[in-house]
This record gives sequence, C-alpha cells and structure tokens, in this order.
Amino acid sequence: MSDSLRTITDVACTVCGCVCDDLEFDVSGERITQVRRACELAEPWLLSINGSHPPPAGIGGEEASFEEAVDRASTLLRGSDNPLIFGLSRSSTQGQRAAVHLAERMGANIDTTASVCHGPSIMAIQQVGESTCSLGEVRQRADLVLFWGANPVVSHPRHFERYSVEPAGEFVPRGRADRTVVVIDRKPTATSEHADLFLQVHPERDFEVIWTLRQLIRGDEVPSPADTGVSLESMRDLAARMTGCRYGVVFFGLGLAQRGHGHITVEALLRLVAELNRHTRFSARRLRLPGDVTGADSVLCWQTGFPFAVNLARDFPRYNPGEYSANELLIRGETDCCLVVGSESTELLSPEARARLHEIPTIVLDYPHITACWQPTVRFTTAVYGVHQPGTAYRMDEIPIPLRRVVDSPYPTDEDILNALLARVGQVHE
Repeated sequence: MSDSLRTITDVACTVCGCVCDDLEFDVSGERITQVRRACELAEPWLLSINGSHPPPAGIGGEEASFEEAVDRASTLLRGSDNPLIFGLSRSSTQGQRAAVHLAERMGANIDTTASVCHGPSIMAIQQVGESTCSLGEVRQRADLVLFWGANPVVSHPRHFERYSVEPAGEFVPRGRADRTVVVIDRKPTATSEHADLFLQVHPERDFEVIWTLRQLIRGDEVPSPADTGVSLESMRDLAARMTGCRYGVVFFGLGLAQRGHGHITVEALLRLVAELNRHTRFSARRLRLPGDVTGADSVLCWQTGFPFAVNLARDFPRYNPGEYSANELLIRGETDCCLVVGSESTELLSPEARARLHEIPTIVLDYPHITACWQPTVRFTTAVYGVHQPGTAYRMDEIPIPLRRVVDSPYPTDEDILNALLARVGQVHE
C-alpha cells in the first residue's frame, strides 16, 4: 500500500464514554501520524498503537500460533466447572454479542465493568426509573448543569467542550454565558475550578444533602438539618436554582455511586430529579468511564434481560449482583477459569480478586498496546475497534456510534476469537 499521507475525518474515539466522533487522523501507510481534536487521554492512547506489534497469540508467555492458542483456551474452558467472562467495556457490539453466545454455550457467568463502576446506579434505576436525556439535549437546552461526585475535566476532557458547558445551543445561544455550573464533591477538583457554585460535602453525607434538597423543593420544614458540610442557606439557594431553571441536568459519577450508601444514594438522587420535573424539566445522567461499557450493558440486556452479573449455568439467565459479580466470584474462589476481554478492566477489581487471577487459568484478549498486569495462561492480540476494524460503540447516553476502519491490522477481532472458541467448546454443561 502506498505510504502517501491521507486524512480521515469524523473518526470516533472509544477511550472514554463521550465517544467523540469528530476526530481527524493523518495516516501514512498503516501508521497514524497525527490525531487532531483528540483530548489528552485519547491522543497518547491512539498514537501508542503504532509502536506495538506483539505476536497474535501466546501460551504461558511464549509465542504460539493462533490455532494452538485456540486449542489451549478451549481445553481450559471445557475443563472449567464455573467459568467467568469479564470485561467487554473496550469491545464493540459484535464482540459483546459473541461473548454472550460463548457464555450461554458454556453455562458461564458473564459480567462487565459496570459491576465495579456504575452497578449501584443501574440497581437504583431498576428500583425507581430514570428521568433522562441525550447529550444532544443537554447541549441544546440545559441552562443549569450540575456535576455530583464527578470530575469530567480529568475523566472526560471534552465533555465540557462538546456537550455540557461550553457549546452554544438552540436555547442557550451564548453557550457558557447562558449556563450555571454547579459542582458538589468531597473536595475541590479540576472541575470545581470552573463552577459558578461549589458545595463541599462531608464524606458519606451526600444522601443527607439530597434528602434536604427534596424537603426544600417540596416546601417541607427543615428544622435541624444534619451536619453535611453544606449550610442550609446554600441548599436553599441550590433548590431555588433547580426549580427556577428552564432545563437542568445532573451528571453523577463514581464519587456518588461507589461510596457511602451506593445505590441507595443514587436512588435518592433519581427521586429528587423526578420531583424536580413537577417544577421544570430536569434530567439525570451517569458519567460512564470506559469507552463502551454502556454498549456492554445494552448487549447483555438485549441478549439475557440483565445488564451485568449474569449466570447462565441453568437453562435461563439469573441476575444477582454480589453473587454473580466478577469481583465477588473471584474473592470467594468460586470461578476456576476466567476469560477477560480487555485486561484494563481488571484494574478496577479489588486486590484480593486480582490476586485470584494469578492462581487460576486465565484467557486474555487485549489490544496490541495493552499488556495485562499478570501473565495469563493464554493471550490473544486483537484488532482495535474504531482503528483497525469497524463496529459500534454506545456513548454514555446509550446512543450507538458507528466505528470506522482507519488502518489495516493483521490481528483478528475479539468477535473472531470468541466465535473460534465457541466452535471448539461445544456443549459443556448438558
């Protein structure tokens, strides 16, 4: 192929849940030479793909052919009494669907990074529902934007620019000048530096702040509020801003979902948002971190009826966070073989769960420039969706974004590998 320089526009990036689809790549031959509009997270990640050319497969740290690795991996899976498939948040719809089919064939547990990220939020949504919106609606309409337990300046660097704070919209024509930005967190952050109002709440006191806001919005008496770090006057001011805005949205992160009361706190926030809709239009949105964890949830729901922590050992799917979640299965020593699609996911597991991965047979599917923090039994190198192969990723607001092929790759996709394993495994659990 010619090494002449060419420019490819409107490329989608899967480094974070924003899935920004306006990047421009300069490509020479099969190398990405420059990336424009990429954030500080995406640019080094994308350019590092150029310098990584591991073998397509390996067994025990030694290079192996693809067929040898498939044979070894299928032998491990056939010999497992309680296999686990985990990860999928850096995959694509096609690979996620293949993972579910393999889990069904084996009678395995299948779990996504949601169980160690926004699992509590999903459980809260299942309890009380969610008043929500697309990021496009936020861009066009929101005049009050609240970030609770989230730091998007660091975790989603282009969120301000593309969706929530800076862009001009149909009903906010002056962009940032037409918006009020509120940040609630346990300490000052890079995001709070850009806020019009920052409320610093004591650790584990988010629930009490939410409940007080609900009382104020309802017009109830609040005689002696709990010591939350936020004064009653400040909460009255925030309640007035919430009810007085034309269109408000609260983005909440792991600082709310993974601390304190977890899903109970998120449930209270969702109830607060529902009550605000008696006064104005208000929405809630999770700030999802990995690039396609939203897609993994969607595909599992579509295929099994449940978004994560699913057990397929019987003739029907069973859902029970904590019992069938990857972290807990590993800690309790209940799984004897783990297939990981994207080893980056394991960084979110507890130290005890990660230690268990060193003790059991593991099969890892990783991008060329990603290396697992332990030596897996079998490793496959996969093509990168959105760079080497087309696919579909779901933005954090459940909007599917098409992924393009930018350069060619000698590596198969995770869909190819999982389907090869599916063909070899057979019906393990009769």
